[in-house]
Amino acid sequence: MIAQLAADENLRQREFPICARKIYCAHAADSPLPRRVADAMRESIERATVDSRNYDGELERIEETRTLVAQLLECGTDEIAFTGPTASGLNTIANGLDWKPGDEVVCYLDDYPANVYPWLALERHGVKPVLLETARIGEITPEVVERALTRRTRLVALASANYISGYRIDLEAIGALCAERGVLFSVDAIQTMGAFPLPLKNVDFASAGAQKWILGPSGAGILFVKKSRHDLLRPSMIGGWNVVSPNFISQREVKFETGGRKFEPGAYAHTVLAGLKAAVELLLEAGPNEVTRQISALTQTLRDRIAPAGFEFLSPTEEKNRCGILTCRHPRVPSAVLWDSLTKKDVVVSLRHDRTDRAWLRISPHFYNTSAEMKKIGELLIQGAAI
Repeated sequence: MIAQLAADENLRQREFPICARKIYCAHAADSPLPRRVADAMRESIERATVDSRNYDGELERIEETRTLVAQLLECGTDEIAFTGPTASGLNTIANGLDWKPGDEVVCYLDDYPANVYPWLALERHGVKPVLLETARIGEITPEVVERALTRRTRLVALASANYISGYRIDLEAIGALCAERGVLFSVDAIQTMGAFPLPLKNVDFASAGAQKWILGPSGAGILFVKKSRHDLLRPSMIGGWNVVSPNFISQREVKFETGGRKFEPGAYAHTVLAGLKAAVELLLEAGPNEVTRQISALTQTLRDRIAPAGFEFLSPTEEKNRCGILTCRHPRVPSAVLWDSLTKKDVVVSLRHDRTDRAWLRISPHFYNTSAEMKKIGELLIQGAAI
């Protein structure tokens, strides 16, 4: 599919209408909807407009979507639930575990607030947040985590990749370290899910909204809970027609039986779910490995193009730590000026600030972007830096 898009601009613009108007490279923020995702949501809205709700049909679509997501993440269907934004899943974890006074939770203040506030809020239960410190933003290694662990550590909560620098952590090594110590491992996966591998062998919980790299609608979210951890979570939200969670978010305490159907915690909008299903189908059609290779190639093309012009990079250079984010700045030209010049040329990137309040350009292409677009962005940045 990726080769077809690169060879046929008309096809690319049909599948991704944003391409007819802009060079869109802000997928680390929000993704424009692909045509098929928008069409799936419109179809769902039309069904709700002209007919009564067919709940059996909706249940079937939920299970189809769960199967597709499990295929994308290479996990069990009974380990997948659908939530709202990333914070919804993370709060389900934070508020669903049985915390004891004196427990410690390891987290990182330079992660996105959705993966910080839920853990800091546990202080009301007597839980102590232990904050990691890194030399460079997002550069969390197994050694950094190990230094923070104590006998009281109950859970480590990290992002799979930092939202500013794009540093992708070693989930397998950090997860193995946690497992050896009997510590739970929770991951905010929104900056890699749908774009880069997400090894879940040593991950207990993972949450990600669909509006970035999954190419889905805002309000859709995926929550992974390892099967062996199902009994650890208590329901954090209970209602009368909650059908999207499998048997975790534990049925220890709450079971609803109506007409032979079990109702479970976690309400969901069917229209948003329709968009998520179409988005995951698109990623599977493109091929997860091919998606990763294309994104890596695009960011490398841009990096190689602008590095000789004096641009500095906050993003890592090692392949194992790279994700779809390329964060850069020029030492002589304010990033806000470069961002404004790109915006005027219909190039969409993000402007972000680090802990010292320095401004950086965050450029995050997806698999449907092209090397020609990266070269165009490079030319515009070099021209802006030469002024």
